[in-house]
Amino acid sequence: MTDFSSLRRTMVDTQLRTNKITDERILTSMLEIPRELFVPEEKAPLAYIDEDIQLSGGRCLPEPMIIARLIQMAKISSDDVVLDVACATGYSSAVVGRIATAVVALDSHAELAAAATKNLASLGLDNVVVETGPIEAGWPDQAPFDVILINGACEKVPDALLEQLSDRGRLCAIDCGGDGPGVARIWNKTDAVVSSRVVFDANVPRLPEFNRPRSFSFQ
Repeated sequence: MTDFSSLRRTMVDTQLRTNKITDERILTSMLEIPRELFVPEEKAPLAYIDEDIQLSGGRCLPEPMIIARLIQMAKISSDDVVLDVACATGYSSAVVGRIATAVVALDSHAELAAAATKNLASLGLDNVVVETGPIEAGWPDQAPFDVILINGACEKVPDALLEQLSDRGRLCAIDCGGDGPGVARIWNKTDAVVSSRVVFDANVPRLPEFNRPRSFSFQ
């Protein structure tokens, strides 16, 4: 029988602490939340490996270190309201739900959203609500958000999401729109002006909803 508790401890000690994760709230959250609950049953023994795990609907569960570093660079406070985009089965939403005051978990795949709702309810996280809709549109009904997290690589972050940031809000995502490897980037909004900076190199599967429109060229 798989000892998931031991695997969680090893993940925290060897994947997170050794990769600049210093926020004890994140470490505690990821130590306590059963990651195996958020993957298909046949993949449960792989839940704590340092690789992305493919889910249905073109979604994946990013490796633990990527999730932890994105959350850490967002500097989420206990008063923040967070939009978790492409939440899939809800793991990142569960981690953030232990830190923020409220989380809106968003996915366009109804099956995944239903799984996220079930998973989060089983953990008693009543400050996380799961919504179903186009992820590139965000969730304007609950905007503005102090933090927006995107679980996947983006060629371009839609203006609709940046518009849903509060003043001094932060959006964190993996930017794959350049010529080189992907990078984790944070967008900051101050007085309606948005700026961004790169924090670390990272590669995760792309979200097709965030691809740049392709233009036709005539030969």
